[in-house]
Amino acid sequence: MKRALVFDVDGVLVHGYHATPDQRDAWDAALQERGINADRFQREFIFDIFLKRVLIGEVPMVEALDKRLKAFGYKGPTMAILDLWLSFDCNPNTALLEVIARLQRRDDVVLYLATNQDHSRAQFLWQSIGLQRFFADMFYSARFGRTKYDKKFFGMAEGRMIAFDEPPLFFDDTQKVLDVASKAGWETVLFTGNADVTSHPFIARRI
Repeated sequence: MKRALVFDVDGVLVHGYHATPDQRDAWDAALQERGINADRFQREFIFDIFLKRVLIGEVPMVEALDKRLKAFGYKGPTMAILDLWLSFDCNPNTALLEVIARLQRRDDVVLYLATNQDHSRAQFLWQSIGLQRFFADMFYSARFGRTKYDKKFFGMAEGRMIAFDEPPLFFDDTQKVLDVASKAGWETVLFTGNADVTSHPFIARRI
């Protein structure tokens, strides 16, 4: 009997620049060094075109940056900002990934990712961070054209999994997302630390 174990990325498997004040300050300073006001970038890029269109795959990240960077006074290459974005948001939770590696070797477990990502960062996480070594597939918002706040996201994800005898077991650090997944019939666990994974009875018996 196999079961799907599904993990969020940001805040679970990866600690992004937003996780600590020092990292946020470093990100703001890096933008400032390139002539970009960090508050404006967050307000006019992140909370606007990124969340509204890039994250659900309507506009590629590079195209969105091309459209907005000049308005911030930036005169350098777009790809440099994309590289900066990716480099600041990729600190793996190595202790949890060690647990994942042990689970991945079991015959009764199949591992998946469910995450809100644009196409460029999804590919970066999958290939450069090496998540493809552990996970069978990555279900993400730009791929499905909807975020995890939409119940259809979880139906689309489950439709791409192999058949299982039990509902997927899903770890995420956002309760609102878990509420949606629960309505889709998934078993959910709020992630606040690695112990939330390792202490779950299904997992504890297998590591």
